[in-house]
Amino acid sequence: MPTHPLARVGRRIAFAGAAALTATLALAAPAAAHAEVEADRPQALAENVTLSFVSEAESDSAGFTKLRIVLPEGIAAADVTLDEAPKGWKLTATSDGYSLGGPALKTGVDAEHKIKVRQLPDEKELVFKTVETYSDGEVSRWIELPTGGKEPEQPAPVLKLKAAAPGAKTVGPSPSGSTTLSPTPSATESEAAAAAAASDTDAKTAESDDNSSTGVIIGVVLAGLAVLGGGAWWLVQRRNASSQS
Repeated sequence: MPTHPLARVGRRIAFAGAAALTATLALAAPAAAHAEVEADRPQALAENVTLSFVSEAESDSAGFTKLRIVLPEGIAAADVTLDEAPKGWKLTATSDGYSLGGPALKTGVDAEHKIKVRQLPDEKELVFKTVETYSDGEVSRWIELPTGGKEPEQPAPVLKLKAAAPGAKTVGPSPSGSTTLSPTPSATESEAAAAAAASDTDAKTAESDDNSSTGVIIGVVLAGLAVLGGGAWWLVQRRNASSQS
């Protein structure tokens, strides 16, 4: 039996609506950015290794002003020297690593810097938790690790290492006072904890706002589909009434 023309129109409307909904959901999803780390010699117990860090820009309205890196166990702040950084940015020691900041970068520009490490520890991989701050106060925290076989939404940068070279040994600690980093001027542990808590609250609020916006968009699309479906039904009924007259 041939398909009624109005039935074909109804199917086309439904298909177009589904495509529009899919496109809307895709546009509503946030763009993914990452923080990454690489090494010129990714090998356990390697000495004088250069680590390169890249924080991808994810804000459409602000640029990076600061990065905070948590050093893994086995690398002390005294073992780190700054190699390259954005113009005007300076390195400052923290209780668990270092911070790097200065004049705001342009919107959309990735934050890249390099440090030289006296020696890498004898491990299979190293985790460098990273907290990024933008000029508008937005904070992005790349500190999560895989759990239960699931990939985290904001994974911490991880550097995988090859086994140590035969005969490689751990060098002694850095001589006292040799560090090129200056101590953190006034930040306390309680202030750092408060800042972390505030950034978590901001992140949850932003996520809630994003979910609300997405719900409104989906609601509008579904309402449009309902109107289109009702119009197609009305056309079918009118055609049937005309045929019976």
